[in-house]
Amino acid sequence: MNALMTVTAASIRTTARVAPALGAHLALNAFFSTTRMRLRDEDWLTDHAARRARVRVGGTEIETYQWGAGPSAVLLMHGWNGRASQFAPLVRDLLGEGYRVVAFDAPAHGDSPGRRTDVRDWVDAAHALSDAEGPFDLIVGHSFGAFAALAAVRDGVPARRVASIAGAGAVPAFHDQFLGALRMPAYARPAFEAGFYRRLGLRREESDARFDTLTHPLPAETELLLVHDRQDRALDARHSEALHAAHPGRSHLLLTDGLGHNRVLSADMVLDAVLAFAMGGLGCAERTERPHLPRTPTGLFAGSPTPDRV
Repeated sequence: MNALMTVTAASIRTTARVAPALGAHLALNAFFSTTRMRLRDEDWLTDHAARRARVRVGGTEIETYQWGAGPSAVLLMHGWNGRASQFAPLVRDLLGEGYRVVAFDAPAHGDSPGRRTDVRDWVDAAHALSDAEGPFDLIVGHSFGAFAALAAVRDGVPARRVASIAGAGAVPAFHDQFLGALRMPAYARPAFEAGFYRRLGLRREESDARFDTLTHPLPAETELLLVHDRQDRALDARHSEALHAAHPGRSHLLLTDGLGHNRVLSADMVLDAVLAFAMGGLGCAERTERPHLPRTPTGLFAGSPTPDRV
């Protein structure tokens, strides 16, 4: 946490100790707040090479991106406080293999307008882009975007394969992470969760039926690649292990070391596994766990000047 978040967390925690309902209300507002990630220098070329458009989601016109023109398409879904450009290294690899790549910035994220959002917007965006640009051979999600990608496929967005990177399959995973970071007293959690489901306009069992991929796995024909770093401090790797256990015989779990929650997106071994999974399914993904050579720009980026990494 930065200094401001540390002070905010302490204030919420103190309030919750004396007034659990009020503390839970403050925590819920913080839980749904968003911070816009800036466009990183190393992602600039990829971001600006995209064909941009807009699609309406929940009353907001969100920014969408498309690269390439191949017949096989991949949808990328960023996480909370993320943006589509985070996938720039994967976009370049997929383009090099002839894929058409589609992504979006969710409301209140990246270059999309808005101040509020929740998982329903991610799922609605997946439906809208599937109708316009799909069906997708592969959907890749990171963190909260992985949770949403899994929910979208369960909700009827067709995809042969799903890759979940640093993700989870159920709502409580994100409550655990957030409330644990705040060090909220346990007796304030019921009020927090009740407020969360009221905001979604769903009873907990209705939410589980729509979004929980642990108790309601993906369609039987869908293959699942799970990638998680053992040292991920934002979302524990046990959540991917649980998804792996919920999809026996049709999932592969790749655990990395020392990459954390965000750098895992651009690690060579992860890029290789996702690309192999896109092209050949689980068997190919399993065979990529080996030493890797440095990458060079491919496709429309070959020969382009690349900004220095920061």
